[in-house]
Amino acid sequence: MPEILAATVEYGGYISAVKIIVFLALFFLWLPLVTWVHRDADAVESNTTLWTGLVLGAGAVAAVVWMIIPFYAVGLLLYVIAVGTTALAYVKHRNARVLDFDRVLTAQHIKGVLAGEDKKTKEMKSFVFITANKNEVPTPEPRTPEFFGFKMAYDLIMDATYRRAAVVAFAPTAQDYNVTYSVDGAPIKQPDMPRDQIKYLINFLKHLADLDTNEKRKPQKGLFKTAQGGNRTEWELVTAGSTAGEQVRLKRVTHDTLARLSDIGLTPKQYEQLNAFRNLKQGLFIVSGPGKSGVTTTLYSLLRNHDAFLNSINTLEREPAATLPNITQNIFNLTDTGTTSFAKKLQEVIRMGPDIVGVPDCENAEAAKFASAGAKDQKILYVTLEANSLMQALAKWLKLVGDRNIIANTLLGISNQRLLRKLCPECKQAYAPNKELFNKFNITAEKTKALYRAGKVQYDKHGKPVTCENCQGTGYIGRTGVFETIFVNEELKKVLRKTKTLPEIASQFRRAKMFYLQEQALRKVIAGTTGINEMIRVLSAPKTDKPKPKPKQQ
Repeated sequence: MPEILAATVEYGGYISAVKIIVFLALFFLWLPLVTWVHRDADAVESNTTLWTGLVLGAGAVAAVVWMIIPFYAVGLLLYVIAVGTTALAYVKHRNARVLDFDRVLTAQHIKGVLAGEDKKTKEMKSFVFITANKNEVPTPEPRTPEFFGFKMAYDLIMDATYRRAAVVAFAPTAQDYNVTYSVDGAPIKQPDMPRDQIKYLINFLKHLADLDTNEKRKPQKGLFKTAQGGNRTEWELVTAGSTAGEQVRLKRVTHDTLARLSDIGLTPKQYEQLNAFRNLKQGLFIVSGPGKSGVTTTLYSLLRNHDAFLNSINTLEREPAATLPNITQNIFNLTDTGTTSFAKKLQEVIRMGPDIVGVPDCENAEAAKFASAGAKDQKILYVTLEANSLMQALAKWLKLVGDRNIIANTLLGISNQRLLRKLCPECKQAYAPNKELFNKFNITAEKTKALYRAGKVQYDKHGKPVTCENCQGTGYIGRTGVFETIFVNEELKKVLRKTKTLPEIASQFRRAKMFYLQEQALRKVIAGTTGINEMIRVLSAPKTDKPKPKPKQQ
């Protein structure tokens, strides 16, 4: 009897509590899997009986085999392979039957689970999309194409806002869409988006902006708004067709063009000279620069520098960048071309008798002549031209007006400008440049002990990169203008009348202490406002295609 009891005890010792727990855990995980397959197969309209039976049978047979064979690890491996293979086979089958946003175990699905989709869904409910027709868009039902588009638009706008992106551009390629953020005027590449996913985003955005979702070739433009916590943001959506597919640009509409003259980056001397225009009664000033260099901001700041209660201020614009308080903004629409031209419309505005007139994009010869005539007739006019340098702007104005005497009698001055990104004050780093750099840019080494550059990536004690929360890791935050200016005095008026060539005029401007853009930008580099790499990036000569030489005639 004692021998039998000892044998019983010895036999009972073979069973491991850990092994039993592992077996039961995997068994009870298999049961919910069977239930999910049964419900899901019915929802995706697949063969419910077949797939439920396969998963149920694979798990049951594998469990029995696991208990029978004497090798526990082998049984465990067989069980995992049997259940896992059957489950993955079903996932592959059901994913092929549903739209991409409803697929499971994809990278997007796993990323969403790790990020906490339930929490994000709650956050989305406090975020409101407002259509072009001023209607709020309710959160769509989950697992629908509308919800997927809603969620993609929410994720995109939240990320673009956090990273301070002013423009989000989508460029189609053969396989996907390239995504680029424009932050402080500099393009920053983002991860590509698959074509089969971005179509939901584009359709949702088009609905918001009240655009035709079926039109993928002709250019379209519309507006919509977003609201969260009482803050409203306006967005402009522009679409256009291309050979590769539909191009899309999403732009955040801001009113930063309403900067004061003292805030746009002028040197103290430049500000003093431009501010003196408040006391003048007539003359014309040219604001120039290449595209996207901030000339409209400068124009608006010059107009707003005059007292709008003491002066009648008007503009003639094709598309206003912002609403100017107490200033009459006349808009030249395409519908006006049936009865008048831009130049004729400008003549009408001038004849209404304003004291000050602003004319963006005064690139027409007839309009330039009317502007010069108005400047001669007791009015201040500010015009903008697209030009890469101050002398290029003067050359263009000479050609447009065609009369040096009128130009000499009316021209107050010319400015040419660029926009430089400002170094982030939180993470910028000082460094001692080499002598070659000092010599190249004619910087006095004795007076300049250190320059500044964008901060390098910092790491915490665990070796993880730490992103600067102030600039989101770009090293820059905000932009400032840099200006090349000349103010025409009586001596320079004589130069404009008598000097025949532009190089000679440029020489006289230089004698009148005109500093070039690079010299003005270097001042900001030395002051630590921007970096020398940023100066080089912005002031590098634009690439132009050289015309091919014509073949010699025989």
